[in-house]
Amino acid sequence: MEEETILNDGVEEEKEEFMTFKCCDEVYGISLDYVSEIIGLQQYTSVPETDDYIKGLINLRGKIIPVIDVRIRFGQEPLEYNDRTSVIVIQVKETIIGLIVDGIEGVVAVAKKNILPPPSVSSLAVQSRKYVFGIGRVGSEVKLLLEPDKLIHDIEEETVSEEEVE
Repeated sequence: MEEETILNDGVEEEKEEFMTFKCCDEVYGISLDYVSEIIGLQQYTSVPETDDYIKGLINLRGKIIPVIDVRIRFGQEPLEYNDRTSVIVIQVKETIIGLIVDGIEGVVAVAKKNILPPPSVSSLAVQSRKYVFGIGRVGSEVKLLLEPDKLIHDIEEETVSEEEVE
């Protein structure tokens, strides 16, 4: 009977929840620990002389936050925004940023044992692969799990570099 208990303990596996979204015909996930909220695409104010994936700034209940287009960030062609286009507002440490995505898929729980490192050779674009920390298996589907900290730090480094040039 003890073996059955040990086996049954495996059923109550440790899981992590991810907000999944569609971008570039792939499904990505971000840990819910980072997600503050999801909003519809709002009018943004463009900031001159920034990278093309930084779409601008939005006013979210009195807070000014930058928004980036994840599709462009991954080196893909821009897509015309529509009613499914959403903004996932994330917070990484003290930084709040909005991620413009093609559409929200939902929340999925992935067993930690089903999170695998990304393959070194894959069909993922090089730009997107550098932000993927793992591949989550959910049933027969695969979710590309993003490390938002790398997205944020990369942006901060570029901003610092631009300020230093001035």
